[in-house]
Amino acid sequence: MHKFIGYSARFGSFSANCGNGCKTGEKVLTSREIFAREAKYGAHNYAPLPVALTKGEGIYVWDVEGKRYIDCIAAYSAVNQGHCHPKLVKLMREECGKLTLTSRAFYNDYLGEYAEFITKMFKYDKVLPMNTGVEACETAVKLARRWAYDKKGVKKNEARVIFARNNFWGRSIAAVSASSDSQAYEGYGPFLPGFQQISYNDLRALEKEVEKPNTAAFMVEPIQGEAGVIVPTDGYLKAVQEICRNKNVLVIFDEVQSGLGRTGKMLAHYHEKNVRPDIVVLGKALSGGMYPVSAVLCDDEIMLNIKPGQHGSTYGGNPLGCKLAKAALEILVDEKLCENSAKMGNVLKKRLERLPTKIVKEVRGRGLFLAIVIDQNVCKAWDVCLKLKENGLLTKNTHGDTIRFTPPLVINQTQINEVGDIVEKTIKGFL
Repeated sequence: MHKFIGYSARFGSFSANCGNGCKTGEKVLTSREIFAREAKYGAHNYAPLPVALTKGEGIYVWDVEGKRYIDCIAAYSAVNQGHCHPKLVKLMREECGKLTLTSRAFYNDYLGEYAEFITKMFKYDKVLPMNTGVEACETAVKLARRWAYDKKGVKKNEARVIFARNNFWGRSIAAVSASSDSQAYEGYGPFLPGFQQISYNDLRALEKEVEKPNTAAFMVEPIQGEAGVIVPTDGYLKAVQEICRNKNVLVIFDEVQSGLGRTGKMLAHYHEKNVRPDIVVLGKALSGGMYPVSAVLCDDEIMLNIKPGQHGSTYGGNPLGCKLAKAALEILVDEKLCENSAKMGNVLKKRLERLPTKIVKEVRGRGLFLAIVIDQNVCKAWDVCLKLKENGLLTKNTHGDTIRFTPPLVINQTQINEVGDIVEKTIKGFL
């Protein structure tokens, strides 16, 4: 077994004393007090599961009372390498006191090394470093529009970009302009022009849309995450590529959540042969959860249409973020986490498929990107998540009736069996 699989098991019991950041002599807040303080002073734009976390190691997290949980959401796949991976923690400690930020007003001594590493790994000419997934996706849209004007000859300000319905790539005005989720876009208009939505996994709809003039690109998730881990028909991605190329339309794959080992391959679209998007977007686990890092990869024909001053980011490409990203990618390879995701995902999926069909209507996913659909006439998915929490497992429902299981990819056989046992016990408790 490679070095860090199950590394969290080596850590002993956790003391909650001053675990939530108090100084010596200060009162340690309870979970309820933490909930109340955040509700009083923070924005109410989330509805978190009622648990206040203070420590993480590997697949485990602890609340302020000291209870340990298996994390089965992994910060929406941002901590594929596990919480506080020792290599990343060591690097952060060593490098954060050296040089963290220069802006792109100057060169730094590491961006080029990282750029060479990531472009060679994913076989593209260039990388444009950003910070968050939504920034990277928006960058991809800008690149596609710029290419359409400079290379395809689309008339100024008339470029169209196609998106699949039920997509999710963030909360910016551009992202919600592309959204079909009323919770995401309601009350935020007017929206950006030139965005068109079609059904996911619908090739006929795509064929119809790419026929329309001024079409620059189709941006799509290889597996839709926030929509409930929706896996398209085999061959869909290859067909998307062929349809778009026949009409000189760019293909953008949003691999922010589905990429970097989550599905059992380094990128989700690697499950289909001879598929290579024109632009690929990475984020989340690109830094192992240590620091916001994202990236847009494409070839010179697309990337070099943006000239100095036409796009940028103060923090994008900073030396600390670049070092963390390179190390996070090395961990995925060195510890064979893609392979482990495929193996452990197969084990967990078989366990989920044996759950009572009276409650679990469907099991979906690939690798450790899995979800179950709850019959909410029997019980509510939110209530299932609350009971899972009581039983020592944390995850969250999406789209009402769907519960995702996306633990860190360092999970081992014993731990994945424990996940299966907890889920089975929890679901059967609702019969």
